[in-house]
Amino acid sequence: MGQAVVDGPITTGNGAVVLSAGAPDLAAVGYVQEEYFISGTASAFRSATSLSADGRWSATPVNPAPYTTRIVVRRPVDAARSNGTVAVEWLNVTAGFDTAPDWTGAHVEMIRSGWTWVGVSAQAVGIVGSKRSLVAALALKNADPVRYGPLSHPGDNYSYDIFSQAGALVRTKWQQVLGGIEPKHILALGESQSAFRLTTYVNAVAPIADVYDGFMLHSRGAIGAPLFSTPFQQLRAPDPTLLRTDHAVPVLVFETETDMVAKGLDYRRVDQPDDAFIRGWQVPGTAHQDLYGLGIGDGDLGDGAADVALFASMSDPPNAIYGGVITCEVPINTGPHPYVLRAALAALNTWVATGSAPTSMPAIELNASGDLVLDDAGNARGGIRTPHLDAPIAQLSGIGQPMGKSFCGLFGTTTPLDATTLAAKYPTHEAFVRAWETALDHAVASGAVLPADAVQLRTAAQTSVIGAP
Repeated sequence: MGQAVVDGPITTGNGAVVLSAGAPDLAAVGYVQEEYFISGTASAFRSATSLSADGRWSATPVNPAPYTTRIVVRRPVDAARSNGTVAVEWLNVTAGFDTAPDWTGAHVEMIRSGWTWVGVSAQAVGIVGSKRSLVAALALKNADPVRYGPLSHPGDNYSYDIFSQAGALVRTKWQQVLGGIEPKHILALGESQSAFRLTTYVNAVAPIADVYDGFMLHSRGAIGAPLFSTPFQQLRAPDPTLLRTDHAVPVLVFETETDMVAKGLDYRRVDQPDDAFIRGWQVPGTAHQDLYGLGIGDGDLGDGAADVALFASMSDPPNAIYGGVITCEVPINTGPHPYVLRAALAALNTWVATGSAPTSMPAIELNASGDLVLDDAGNARGGIRTPHLDAPIAQLSGIGQPMGKSFCGLFGTTTPLDATTLAAKYPTHEAFVRAWETALDHAVASGAVLPADAVQLRTAAQTSVIGAP
């Protein structure tokens, strides 16, 4: 693994960082955003043997090539506010440009606890775009040719080493890129396609790079990403791909209901039991992506307004997002995904800091055919419980959405319970609030919801009209 050099903060071009969908008003919460270019020589990785299903792969660096990419840093302005943890997110490029779904879902917890976040443009598509892009203009070189003109990516075979070098740079050059915040723990995060790549990273590269102190694989499927790929050669991950169990670095695998059973993800086929360094969190009532991640979360300052809006959306869920740019056939999921994600991230940080693994969580219930087992409200049984399912006002599902265009099939569904059903469950507003708060207390006690989020969820229920005449 080579060593990167760093340039920045970058202020050229239009003077603004390009990263969809941006961030809330960071200055209002005492944070700052800066962008840096990192460059060096990266290697691809090959294996002399086919990749085994157990994940115990032996990779060798090959074909070094020069690169220049960018990282985006969001950190406390006051270093004294930092808790010393740095979350390094492998930016997602499924849409053909860089997005930061883990930042969006978990930034409220990162900000209130003093984390530093670093987003890495590890893959070529985020820089140069693709013909399949939803919005080609958002790829870096298209969005600001002057600012991002110096960037040069040798291809995704090099993404693994680039991600290693970005993490190592955070550890060694923190005075420059982290504003003097010295990192205590560096965690690697990635959602969806980024989690596929991190699955391969954990199995092939992490043991030899030894950069990250822990990993969050968020919404991975049953296989990993290719280790090496050209038009003439493929070194694909096997189907299924397990995580290696001989690498003593904590890994938390966070799976939504969609990830467990949806075609193309189907994590149920590779679900691993917890062991000393692997924990699995399975969250019923959640979708691979949802209303919070597709809009509400973008501007969430942690003041409770987004929590009230997300709660209300269970009763009036939309099927269109981004002002109608994306419209799905039925209303999308409005479930508890961000709350459990924040709790999972906090649990991983505690695990890395103390060496004490989180308590094992229950699995989502599946029948003999591998399908979800549903309760009388139509919600999935088992898994990590939240008041959204145990004091329901809607059927929340990770499946049931026709794929259509724009990835709608990954957005799940919300079906509000009808007035008759709600009246039978909650004859008064006080009855609903009592049921919600009881379920919320259980969720906090289990570690599924953080106490700070519970305060906002309690307020959202109390100020609702559920059960009112």
